[in-house]
Amino acid sequence: MNVYIIGVGMTRFGKFPELSVKDLTRQAVTAALEDANCDQKHIEAAFFANTTQGYLEGQNFIPGPIALRAMGFEHIPMVTLENACASGSATVWNAINFIRSGAGDVALCVGAEKMNVPDKVRALKIFDSGWELATADENFKTIMRLGEGVDIPEGSTSKDPYSRFMDIYGAWGRQKIKRDGLTQRHYAMVSAKNHMHSVHNERAYFRKPFTVEQVLSAKPIVFPLTIPMCAPLTDGGAAAVICNENALGKLGFSRKRAIKILASLMVTGSNHDLEDDEKAPMYIASQKAYNIAGVGPEEMSVAEVHDATAIGETKEIEFLRFCDLGGAGEMIERGDTSIGGRIPVNPSGGLECKGHPIGATGIGQLFELVSQLRGECGQRQVENARFAIQENGGGLIGGDEAVGCINILGKCE
Repeated sequence: MNVYIIGVGMTRFGKFPELSVKDLTRQAVTAALEDANCDQKHIEAAFFANTTQGYLEGQNFIPGPIALRAMGFEHIPMVTLENACASGSATVWNAINFIRSGAGDVALCVGAEKMNVPDKVRALKIFDSGWELATADENFKTIMRLGEGVDIPEGSTSKDPYSRFMDIYGAWGRQKIKRDGLTQRHYAMVSAKNHMHSVHNERAYFRKPFTVEQVLSAKPIVFPLTIPMCAPLTDGGAAAVICNENALGKLGFSRKRAIKILASLMVTGSNHDLEDDEKAPMYIASQKAYNIAGVGPEEMSVAEVHDATAIGETKEIEFLRFCDLGGAGEMIERGDTSIGGRIPVNPSGGLECKGHPIGATGIGQLFELVSQLRGECGQRQVENARFAIQENGGGLIGGDEAVGCINILGKCE
């Protein structure tokens, strides 16, 4: 069954003390419905992603029905989903399967997150639940061993509070330095590229260009990471309207602006040697997704990947098979992942620059890719974009993503 994204909406990502989860939801959903030329009455189910409202505001239950009822949705099934940083993508996977099951023709996906609160230390503790707390210390030691054997320069660790996940990304970054020959400069090149892309994204939090040298000389977090290489805490919302072929014809939605979902996968990791990247869940899932879509990595026009840090992007361009495992450094040096390069990655600026409001992140990635395939991205437009791929990971079990999502999109012919 053919399934399409017919409308997308996204707020600016940033710090919005005056806006609530309800406000962010309303802005994103209203924009998506307008983009689809769709009325609320056409929506037959809604899937809502949020990860922090329970911890930060005490609204542990039913944040989705509360936010959506406030803007007039009634009677339809509503499901609130939490899959860490892949929560927004999980709503898309569920909406697609709701439609393919025959339960309905049109579904709404929305993610909204209000992460900035006066107590910044409390906000950072959100991420402590990104893995199994009962084995957190054991898991931390296992991952830290991946980065052993690389000298950590004096003064390269922040004295200010930061998420423990930055230590994890730092270990992964040092692993690639030791094993694959990458350097801190490679990560700075990724970051500078994304900051340059974000200059032209009016919805991005950070829109200031950085040179490689400025990234390298910025305030450190943990080696090899500096602040511009890392995604900031952000508020924001994103939404998408998804439908089948029947709805396109019956309700008169625009086929010209519809984007076909060629493949949609949600996967989990496995117990394996963390040095063996061929066993990484996203590496395995990417091949499955390409097989389902009937296109390969060489045919991708543009990608949005989960770059909570620049190190994440270097891993994911390998897992998506844009190069051989261990080959990210050469791609970065050639400029392959910049707009105008062989496979532009994160033309939105990525999570590093656009922001990372956890529940909205995955749908925000799809907002960018739908806009790219429609040719609506202005100065950051990828020329002749035809196929696009999204990758989004959530949480950790052991050293793998606890949940991973991949979507491949294509223009309607």
